Amino acid sequence: MIRLLRIAPEVPVQNLQTALGYYQQQLGFEVAVVMPSGDYAIVERDDIAIHLFERSGEKTPVAIHIFVDDLEGLHAELTGRGAQVTQPIERKPWGNRDFRVRDDAGNEIKFTEPLDD
Repeated sequence: MIRLLRIAPEVPVQNLQTALGYYQQQLGFEVAVVMPSGDYAIVERDDIAIHLFERSGEKTPVAIHIFVDDLEGLHAELTGRGAQVTQPIERKPWGNRDFRVRDDAGNEIKFTEPLDD
């Protein structure tokens, strides 16, 4: 049987060095790779990889969903790190709870915890 194993979204940023600092300091990711050209990098945390690429000019932010198993703990951690939280923890009508952060390029990351009930 064919299985999809992992996703690694490519996220546009206006300044790669600024973005790397934010993903490390505010979101707790580690830099895995920076390309020699200096305009593309990969950050990782646990089994999540996000590819950041520098795009000047037109701003086209994206949104990504990351599923977690301790939403309150992650929210407290990221708030303590100074992440730009744009939505507090909320229960959604489709059966999840989530909160959202935004990076300096306007990209939105939704951290989601499925509910059992």
